[in-house]
Amino acid sequence: MADTGTTNIVKYRRPRGINVGILVFVFILIELIVAISGYLNTKHISPYEVRRGSLYKNSLYTGIALRDEEVVTAADSGYINYYVREGQHVAVGDLIYTIDETGRLSESAADTTENNSLTDSDLARIRTDISGFSASFSEKYFSEVYSFKNSLYSKAVELTNYDILNSLSGITDINSSLVHYRYAPKAGVVTYTYDGFEEKKLEDITAEDFDQAEYSYTQMVANNLVAGGDTIYKLCTNEDWMIVIQTDPDTAALLSEMEYVEVRFSRNQYTSWAAVSQYVDSEGNYYIGLTFTNSMITFAMDRFINIELLMDNSSGLKIPNSSIATKDFYVVPKDFVTTGPSGKQGVMLDSVDDEGNSTVEFIETSIYSETEDEYFLDDLQLRNGDLIYKPNPNEGYTDETYTIRLTDSLQGVYNINKGYAEFKEVNILYSNDDYSIVKPNTTYGLNEYDYIVLDSSTVLDGERLYE
Repeated sequence: MADTGTTNIVKYRRPRGINVGILVFVFILIELIVAISGYLNTKHISPYEVRRGSLYKNSLYTGIALRDEEVVTAADSGYINYYVREGQHVAVGDLIYTIDETGRLSESAADTTENNSLTDSDLARIRTDISGFSASFSEKYFSEVYSFKNSLYSKAVELTNYDILNSLSGITDINSSLVHYRYAPKAGVVTYTYDGFEEKKLEDITAEDFDQAEYSYTQMVANNLVAGGDTIYKLCTNEDWMIVIQTDPDTAALLSEMEYVEVRFSRNQYTSWAAVSQYVDSEGNYYIGLTFTNSMITFAMDRFINIELLMDNSSGLKIPNSSIATKDFYVVPKDFVTTGPSGKQGVMLDSVDDEGNSTVEFIETSIYSETEDEYFLDDLQLRNGDLIYKPNPNEGYTDETYTIRLTDSLQGVYNINKGYAEFKEVNILYSNDDYSIVKPNTTYGLNEYDYIVLDSSTVLDGERLYE
């Protein structure tokens, strides 16, 4: 029998190769982890390029009109009739009203003129006034309806009373000696309301005066019975007048610095320039007085006037509010600051040398702002209690000393043009919730195209950001 042997089959093992794809993935993963870790552990400074810009803010106000208003009282008792419409300018000696002691004038005149009616010219004047008011009316200023109503009533009374006056000679049952004619004592604009604001000035205005819901006035009406001494009309005698508004401190500071501001009147969209004055009451409320030299007659019957301040010229360098920081500085008299051999400014500081001997050395220090008599110096080289000497104009220093102790704060931003955070003072002209407008090209401030730190809380003064 043939021998049948067994055969052992051994499985061949391929050599295990390196998976290049996995290696690349692991390498990228490690690099990503390192990059993320480095990013999370590195301080991030966001720069902001300073550019010119403007800020626009809601500048609509309701102001209180103040004028030179002279209250005129009745010289006689009786029934009054007016012959000048409200808001009309009169000259000295113009007939304003009559006082009828009997009360028969109006009744008899009505009988004489019962068939009379307004002329076509009179009706045309009234239609023109109504059309003009309708075209400019806004529900936002509904209170102006009442002023317009009074104006139309006064105009109708004026036209009717002139008919009464012209028919007086034909009324036989009236003793003319009992009808008293009264004339304007001086030139001015006539109004027939009284509200207690007639004597007020800017300094007399309070926050409560702006509450129109509490505002009240007395309307003088023709054909009423009046007694001697009663208020019967007013004369606005000066074309110069003022509108007072209440505002916030920042806007008040901006307006005061501008000195003059352009104002648009909401009723007729007319614009005029006003001189700015400011008053702060004992409660810290800010009031701005806007003084005009024209347009008084247009608004003579209005106590509350809606206006818009046109402050488009509030432009300068625009910076985010997040970049603004406050920093304390030493305040040193200018006489104690001098120029060193390098041409830089500094102070003569009392110090101790390496051998422990007392000496005076020149220390360079940056100036961040100044007043008429003082410099603001940083605290990098100086300390509270340091003694400095007044420099000698010729050479060296004098025996007069000054102890550094007085500090004051400045508002500013951190400029990073040189690669480190350098504090620069800013003079804020105007602000809203997000941005501020600062004065450009100041001695110690910013210039257009400077780079500043977007968030001032992310850096320290003098911190180096990059090489």
